[in-house]
Amino acid sequence: MRKLGFAEMNAFVAIAERSSFAKAATHLGISRSALSETIRGLEEKLSVRLLNRTTRSVALTEVGERLLAELRPALDSFEAAVESINVFRDKPAGHLRLTVPRPAAKMVIEPILSKFLAEYPAISLEIITDSALTDIVRDRFDAGIRPGHRLEQDMVALRVGEDARPTVVASPDYLLRHPHPKEPGDLQRHSCIRQRYASGAMHQWAFEKRGKSLEVMVKGPLIVSDGDLALRAALDGVGLARLPITSVDTLIKQGRLIPLLEDWAPRSVGFFLYYSSRRQTPAALQALVDFLRAHSRNDGGSPKGP
Repeated sequence: MRKLGFAEMNAFVAIAERSSFAKAATHLGISRSALSETIRGLEEKLSVRLLNRTTRSVALTEVGERLLAELRPALDSFEAAVESINVFRDKPAGHLRLTVPRPAAKMVIEPILSKFLAEYPAISLEIITDSALTDIVRDRFDAGIRPGHRLEQDMVALRVGEDARPTVVASPDYLLRHPHPKEPGDLQRHSCIRQRYASGAMHQWAFEKRGKSLEVMVKGPLIVSDGDLALRAALDGVGLARLPITSVDTLIKQGRLIPLLEDWAPRSVGFFLYYSSRRQTPAALQALVDFLRAHSRNDGGSPKGP
C-alpha cells in the first residue's frame, strides 16, 4: 500500500465531521473538486470505500466509521504537539474556531475584535454565527458562546456579558388593528411570529415579573428559523415578534416598532464563553479567555467548570 499523507487524513476527517464536501472544502480552503480528488485517491490507496455519497448526502461506510474513530485521537495528539511549541513564542499563535449566536457576535465579539487581533497578530479567528446547539467537541470548535441556561454541564464557562434581552415588539400598523397585550396570557389572542432552532426545537416565549416565571404557547401564521425574517415580518405587520433588544432598539427609537410587555421582560442569564474541560486549553484560546475576562462588562467573570 502506498504511503498515506496527513493532508489526506485531514481531508477525510473534515468531510466525515461535516457530512458535506462543500462545507469541508470551505473549512480546508480548497476547491470541492480538489477535495473530491483527494478522497478518491485515498480510497484507491486503501482499496476500500470510506464514504457513500449521492448528489444530496454524504455518509460514512462501516470502514469509514472505523477509520474516523482511530484517526481522531491521532489528530488530537498532532494538534497538542503543535500547540506545545507555543510556550517558546513571545505571544500565542494559532487558529481559533468559535460558534456564536448573532446577538453575542454583536454584543460580545464586535466590541473587542479589532483590539484582540491587534494585540495577538499571530492568532487567526474563524467565527461561525449560528444559534444552533452546536456540539463543539464533535464539530471541532475550540469554543463557543451561549446564554447561560443553554450550557452543558461538562464545559468550562466564563461569563462575558449580558445576553440580548428578548423583547416582544409589533408595528404601529398591527397595533391599530389589534389591542395591546397587557399580560403574557393575552398573547394567545394575537398572531405571533415563531422561530424554530436548527435542532428542531421551538423558541420559547418566557416571561418573568416579581419572581413569577411563565411560558406562553403562542400561535401564528408564520414560523421562521431566521431572526431577520421575523423582524421583517413584524415591521410589515404580520404579527408580534420576540427578538433580541439589540435587533430592535434602533427601530423602537424610530417609532417603527413598539415594545410590549416590558414589565414582564425575563431576567438576563448572561452570555458565556464555554469550552471543553476534557482537553488541554490551547494558548490561543487562553489568550482569548484572558482578554474577554479583562474586557467583559460584568461582575460575574469568574470561570466555572463541571
